[in-house]
Amino acid sequence: MPVADPSALAFLQNRRSRPAKTLGLPVPDAEALRPLLTAAARTPDHGKLEPWRFIVIDRAAMARLAEVAEQRGAALGLGPEDTAKGRGQFDQGNLAVAVIEVQKPSPKIPPLEQTYSAGAVCLALLNAALAAGWGANWLSGWPSHDRGFMEKGFALAPHERIAGIIHIGTETAAPPERPRPDIDEITTWL
Repeated sequence: MPVADPSALAFLQNRRSRPAKTLGLPVPDAEALRPLLTAAARTPDHGKLEPWRFIVIDRAAMARLAEVAEQRGAALGLGPEDTAKGRGQFDQGNLAVAVIEVQKPSPKIPPLEQTYSAGAVCLALLNAALAAGWGANWLSGWPSHDRGFMEKGFALAPHERIAGIIHIGTETAAPPERPRPDIDEITTWL
């Protein structure tokens, strides 16, 4: 029989992201953030390609990214609501980590598997932050998918893109529970 870790399983069964707008100060410093990044980097990575990297976004960088989102929203012809929503996560954020997908040529590992690995890093970082007692939320939004924002805000190369932006801070309000999937409805046994 396998050796169970009931506390880890209970954590995963009950984990809950915290809305980014409710994350306040303090935020983890570099010493507190390093173990979270280390945990996220243990994500399954077929071929040991490490098709991802991290960019830590502090408060000063948040203000700059908010301005970039504003400029990009105007350049894209987005309405005021969409532009405000795109810049909002940076206006309100105190600390975040952008998980950057880095596509690497490989005869064995297709690009889609590299994308899956980058997404898994986002969830692993989110869960590591929550397990360490921080509030955390995985956001994307239109800026994360806009090539101009990626290049101007993060200086990403053509083979890189934002997989997710994980906001981390002190929880200021407990979110209400939300409906969860019905496991019997979404599971097929063969």
